[in-house]
Amino acid sequence: MTTITKVAIAGAKGDLGGPVFEQLLNAGFQVTVLTRKGSNHTWPSNATVKEIDYNSIDSLTEALQGQDAVVSTITTESISAQNNLIDAAVKAGVKRFIPSEFGSDTFNEKAAKLPCYTPKIQIQEALKKAAAESSLTWTVVMNGAFLDWCIRVGFFADVKNRTIELPDGGNNLTSSTSLPTVGKAVVGVLRNFEQTKNRPVYVQETAISLKQIEDIFKKHLGPDGWKENITSLDEILEKALEENKKAFSLNVFLSTLKVAIWGKEYGGHFQKLDNELLGIKQLSPAEVEAIIVKNIPK
Repeated sequence: MTTITKVAIAGAKGDLGGPVFEQLLNAGFQVTVLTRKGSNHTWPSNATVKEIDYNSIDSLTEALQGQDAVVSTITTESISAQNNLIDAAVKAGVKRFIPSEFGSDTFNEKAAKLPCYTPKIQIQEALKKAAAESSLTWTVVMNGAFLDWCIRVGFFADVKNRTIELPDGGNNLTSSTSLPTVGKAVVGVLRNFEQTKNRPVYVQETAISLKQIEDIFKKHLGPDGWKENITSLDEILEKALEENKKAFSLNVFLSTLKVAIWGKEYGGHFQKLDNELLGIKQLSPAEVEAIIVKNIPK
């Protein structure tokens, strides 16, 4: 039986990387932080820090020597940097690679064709090729939208101006998980090596709609003055794909991401979960409400 002990993490300073890093440490893994040269960030004394150059496979290979697993939480803008990281993981004999996915279902046939996911699909293909040609294995973690983060940064609604967009009326459900629990799911993957080998895993703390989120906002912030912007996901997608013919842009990314999250045929509401295997519990409505209220922007 394969046991994972030593774990290298890329992107540990980010909004997701921080909680994942913390959960890995709490779970007792020997954690190595991969950091770019020149970083002056202070890391806990029980973590090993290795400076790397993402443009150098030799640099990455040296840093990954002796590691059992690589967890990547690097930002969306840097997704392609994982290509060298995968090559280095193969050379170093790493057993498991968890790429920077952590969202809606890129294994859904329709979602996989959306422009927002093109870089992630390319990384999936690179991992499948590496797994076929070496001892490296992979797991993609699907956790839906980040419940706490999406509230905190205003992705679900503009709380300050009391404005909320409701694609297709806002009643479609999507899977959602808070950042610390995503970290726990990563721990669960590494502790269940064979059961999570070369496949996606699906977790959620809740399935929630924008109308439900709006109701919680109104309950705690008052019901008056809210403006609903009802939009059509079909129209959003059509405009985004037309724009993408000219150039990929932030608007194309966000528009197609919206479709992936809320579109009924795009798999954003997970139908089969790995919660039990990975030790993730679904939250009660009261617990979900508490997370939302805690993260409402001040």
